[in-house]
Amino acid sequence: MTIEDDALPPADVRRSLLHRLDLPLWTLAMPPLGLLTVLLSLYKLGTAGTIGATIVLFGCVLAAVHHAEVVAHRVGEPFGTLVLAIAVTVIEVSLIVSLMLSDAGDASALARDTVFAAIMIILNGIIGLCLLVGGVRHGEQRFTLRGVSAALCTLAALAVLTLVLPNYTLTTPGPYYATSQLVLVAVVSLLLYGVFVMVQTLRHREYFLPEHGDEDGHAAMPSRATTGVAFATLLVALVAVVLLAKALSQTVEEAVLGAGLPLAVVGVVIAALVLAPESLAAYRAAARNRIQTSLNLALGSALATIGLTIPAVAIVSLMLDLPLALGLSAMKIILLALSLFIATISLGTGRTTVLQGAVHLVIFAVYLFTTVVP
Repeated sequence: MTIEDDALPPADVRRSLLHRLDLPLWTLAMPPLGLLTVLLSLYKLGTAGTIGATIVLFGCVLAAVHHAEVVAHRVGEPFGTLVLAIAVTVIEVSLIVSLMLSDAGDASALARDTVFAAIMIILNGIIGLCLLVGGVRHGEQRFTLRGVSAALCTLAALAVLTLVLPNYTLTTPGPYYATSQLVLVAVVSLLLYGVFVMVQTLRHREYFLPEHGDEDGHAAMPSRATTGVAFATLLVALVAVVLLAKALSQTVEEAVLGAGLPLAVVGVVIAALVLAPESLAAYRAAARNRIQTSLNLALGSALATIGLTIPAVAIVSLMLDLPLALGLSAMKIILLALSLFIATISLGTGRTTVLQGAVHLVIFAVYLFTTVVP
């Protein structure tokens, strides 16, 4: 046996260490693979290289969110919620800014399209699917109404202030805020999100728990070693995502525009990518008759998307002097108003059935179609 072999622990010991860490092997492998992809410039090796780099980017995003959830579970509330939200925001902002800096097309509205896509995916796609699946499997499902009402109230205020009001201000024409107005909206968005997190995790935590107790109380607390490895890997994953997003941004925009699709499709892709892990978690919770967990995940993601992403993108746009169009078109304002109105009604009784789920999914289908064929 060589010195190098003797220096390494036996294979069964290494497997035992991985088992004690209780982290899926792929979540540990993807972030270093992402950095290796950047170092080797895999995305420059033709179509196959671009596809491979895109797959690695997806894997790094999923790994980052997984490790953020592990850290969040360990540190507890309210810091756990902030860890997960900040990690997701870093991913989303890096993707948006990378595309805004590219020269493939006018990307000034990309942040708006991504945030709007996230709201529509959550309010209609995720919640609709959860209500439909939960209704099919369990009939009528119940949840605590006060928490959902608080989330919808905050979401409606944030959505209108960031995506509708810019069209009607007079200082700057078009769907733009003046610099002072943009700073004000960024501060207000961050403030409202912070107050919501405080209410959810400290002041009125019982509003966001099911009537029969905490649905997630059964989850085992990760060890310190697991949390430490997850945090370190999370940092590597975030660096890999930012670098890969910057490298692939122009290719993505050129592909969308080359296919004759509106640039808003890019926003849908970014939002779907960032929301994929939480969407899966919400679906699984609804299938297990835990609709309260599904709604907490979905509405919390929507609030973080506006409350953290808009201020971050606003700061970047002001620092780099990038145009930032936030106001929605008339058609999208109608879809936003319809989505908020239907969500308020369908979630306004504390009980859900398959009918509400079907209505949400129909609105989501119309949104996707009108995005491709405006």
